[in-house]
Amino acid sequence: MDTNDEAEGRALFSYRTLDIAVALFFLVVCAIVVTDSLRLGIAWKPNEGPQPGLFPFYIVVAMGIASLVNLAQALPHTEDGAKTATTVPGIKRMAAIFVPAVVFVFATNYIGIYVSAAIYIGAFMVFFGKFPLWKAAAVSLGIAIVNFMMFEVWFLVPLPKGPLEAALGY
Repeated sequence: MDTNDEAEGRALFSYRTLDIAVALFFLVVCAIVVTDSLRLGIAWKPNEGPQPGLFPFYIVVAMGIASLVNLAQALPHTEDGAKTATTVPGIKRMAAIFVPAVVFVFATNYIGIYVSAAIYIGAFMVFFGKFPLWKAAAVSLGIAIVNFMMFEVWFLVPLPKGPLEAALGY
């Protein structure tokens, strides 16, 4: 372990471990989607077109092949695969990004995507970007308002809304 590794913290995962885990995860997802695509049908019917499972089936077959190639490349022990991919402090930094993103997704169901996005963007600007609160509020509210106008008013694409939008009549 060199000086930089000691400052960074204890090694948590190697690239090989993560490559294998991600490849296996995608293979499981591919198996689930292939099974459901077969249930929906993957044929092309004359005078009707493709059945609902056709497009997802071929996409996940390609993903599955790519995952198998990645898995085959990750299985042998190599010098590159043994390198540290992340450390304990590194995984904490990743969690600091991932956990708020998960909260944003769940909050969207209750307070709508526009309010959730404004809070999410504003919080990141204040806590990670160290911007003043007034700048974070201006940018996050501005982005939420522009997105609301673009999707709900101009393109007429309804996105998940919460009580605030309902109070405004949307």
